[in-house]
Amino acid sequence: MVAADLRRPAAISQLQTLGKQLDVPVYSEDPAGATPASVAVAGVRRATELALTWTIVDTGGRLHIDDDLMGELEDVKNAISPHQVLLVVDAMTGQDAVNAAEEFHRRIGLDGLILSKMDGDARGGAALSITRVTGVPIKFIGTGERTDGLEAFHPDRMASRILAMGDVLTLIERAQEAVDEQKAKELERKMRTASFTLEDFLDQIQGVKKMGGLASVMEMIPGMGQSTKKMKDQLDESELRKTEAVIRSMTMEEREHPEIIKASRRRRIALGSGTNPSDVNRVLNQFKQTQRLMRQFSSNPKGLMRMLR
Repeated sequence: MVAADLRRPAAISQLQTLGKQLDVPVYSEDPAGATPASVAVAGVRRATELALTWTIVDTGGRLHIDDDLMGELEDVKNAISPHQVLLVVDAMTGQDAVNAAEEFHRRIGLDGLILSKMDGDARGGAALSITRVTGVPIKFIGTGERTDGLEAFHPDRMASRILAMGDVLTLIERAQEAVDEQKAKELERKMRTASFTLEDFLDQIQGVKKMGGLASVMEMIPGMGQSTKKMKDQLDESELRKTEAVIRSMTMEEREHPEIIKASRRRRIALGSGTNPSDVNRVLNQFKQTQRLMRQFSSNPKGLMRMLR
């Protein structure tokens, strides 16, 4: 990645931090005396020397009505002749996003769009309007602040989400990325033998978080889109984090044998997790319900499936 945003304070250090998280090299220069175009040229040259397949040149955000800054972008494009020019627009800004994309396409020539904040309530309109007005395809969408919140854009799947019909294919893809195959087989064995523990419960919580959180997962299940909107207050992700903190404050013996957790242990776990004993009780009750379901599955899987229909 090339840090060509020389105007915004801390832009270079933020990109360097992101590069470390992703294990991707970042080329940067002292902003004093440099221009975005000169940094872009030097960065692309360095990437060629390292025989890298892809080079992403990060330029600073700007208003489409700022003629000087738009000219700066034209200089960058002319200097490096990129294979792809992608514009990141905020999907929550509605018509402003459409106007910005239209002007950027006229001045710079866009090959694709990245719509950020597509997990918001107004996510559908911008996607439809921008593509219709500019003719530029949407390549990626952002559904969160973390690096795993960037996903390829599929028009048919987005239409299903807008209509609250779910998005099973994306759900399957996220599950494949988040779930370790060996752990999945081990979980299946534990379900059959009714040996599901709090450690396994913690693994499942982490898996849901990797898939974008509980609300995001439910939204992709057919028929659950409208229900998810109504249940937003109940699907508080902080409760998921609280549950994780409670389990992490337990010893391994307590995770394997929660029946030994009496009053004194509950107070210690609550203190260690920054919660209350009532929160510990809630987690233990949730686990008991899950464990009971596992036992029913192991003893009568067909009966359980009929019950869930």
